[in-house]
Amino acid sequence: MSHKNILFIVADDLGKYLGCYGSTSVVTPSIDALASKGTKFDNAFASTASCSGSRSTIYTGLHTHENGQYGLSVYKTHFQTFPHIETAPALFNHAGYLTGIIGKIHVGPETVYPWTHRQESESRDVAWVADQCEAFFSKAKSDDKPFYLTVGFVDPHRDVRTRGRFGNEEVFDERVKHLQVSEDEVEVPPWLTDLPETRGELKEYYKAINRTDQGVGFILSALERQGLSDSTLVIFTSDNGPPFINAKTTLYDAGTCLPFIVRNPYVPESIGITNPNMVSFIDILPTLLDYAKIDPDSLRLKNKPVGGGVSIYAKGNQVSPPRRGRSFLPILDRADVAPESSWQHYVFGSHTFHELQNYWPTRVLRTRKWKYHRNIAWRLDFPFASDLYASYTFEGIRNNPDENGNAMIGSRSLKNYLFRPAEELFDLENDPDEVNNLSTSQDPEIRKILAGLRLTLEQWQQDTKDLWLFRDGASLSFLERYKDDGLQIPDRFDIDVEDPTVQGKQILGVSTKWDLKELP
Repeated sequence: MSHKNILFIVADDLGKYLGCYGSTSVVTPSIDALASKGTKFDNAFASTASCSGSRSTIYTGLHTHENGQYGLSVYKTHFQTFPHIETAPALFNHAGYLTGIIGKIHVGPETVYPWTHRQESESRDVAWVADQCEAFFSKAKSDDKPFYLTVGFVDPHRDVRTRGRFGNEEVFDERVKHLQVSEDEVEVPPWLTDLPETRGELKEYYKAINRTDQGVGFILSALERQGLSDSTLVIFTSDNGPPFINAKTTLYDAGTCLPFIVRNPYVPESIGITNPNMVSFIDILPTLLDYAKIDPDSLRLKNKPVGGGVSIYAKGNQVSPPRRGRSFLPILDRADVAPESSWQHYVFGSHTFHELQNYWPTRVLRTRKWKYHRNIAWRLDFPFASDLYASYTFEGIRNNPDENGNAMIGSRSLKNYLFRPAEELFDLENDPDEVNNLSTSQDPEIRKILAGLRLTLEQWQQDTKDLWLFRDGASLSFLERYKDDGLQIPDRFDIDVEDPTVQGKQILGVSTKWDLKELP
């Protein structure tokens, strides 16, 4: 009997620049072919738009404020996933799978992500990556074990040594071909400004995207040669949106609505499907466990320490939080929107850091029509990731104001990009680029929608024990310890420096379970 194998491929900073997602100029035949043989999700959302954070949500099924991977996992920041968190490699190891990761890892620590085969590399030589994958497939066959392999492409991320060449000047295996593309051929998305600098960087970006596509083709060919295609679930996605201002590091759709292609050999009905249902990256791990028929609760029971009574993943009294995502296997073959009774049509987002200095916590609730942003540190300028600040695209934007003297990022002014209000509300059907903020509208229906989304988001923050659920400028979670000692907290997001008094204000009761329905 064939094993139920898993191949998970994640590109870095790709976004939806793919032929199968409507791009007419980018060259991605391998990924397009994969989409034609599987399910292409149109509404798949990363929880956060930053590399390490997004990958941590994939591997844990938890948002970053739950798993602790608040920002980039690099030495100087030291952002790490909490030691008690359950992760995909740990679960699949205990289930008897051969687990592996090849290429970019960008989460830590290693003890929390214990892939059996760990081959970390920043190489953009996709042919070399494919060779390592084939060696892994061969080992799984010889060991007669099911496998779960993650491949982390470095492409099409910007390189760290240049401002806009995307690693295209590196030396690669002769099997890797160099795409020829001109600046006139690229497509400038509506959320960017069409300038020579933008087109120049997009040209280089296209080359890196095409290299990613070649790598996908090499790996799938290796899987076929090893005779494993018919027993392997293949997922292809990206960790966040393109590495340009107004996308990556923001929770606008340009940063979080991503390619998501699933080929399940055991569900032939899903071949060629374009699926319109909303899925979140926190749904990925529950789906993989469902596909492999792994019950994580049974693993905990089987491995419970004698006399300890706690999960094998617990440290002290800490236990991994419950995953709230769901397996999307039951809706994989749907080309229509599933009824509310069988699938939820909203997703949450959580972003706190990118680089250490890029602190700008925000939370998001997105439905099929509405998008609500709660910008917790809205009094701070929105920070630039260093590679986006250094980009030629931003240099062109800031030096080419429009006829009114405004630097424009697509339809959004640079001023509105940097200085955002505490709340943003967008009607995505009429404003897909999230430019026209309706949060200050006095329309009664809009006010009702705003209130409902706000309360739903805050209930989710409470349920997920979000430290950034704030009232009067302070974290309710940390104020919990004073709940029986008479502390009074005004019911407002931020402290009012003009009138900081508590007297006469509506007071929020601090309790273990805060009843959001009591708010006006």
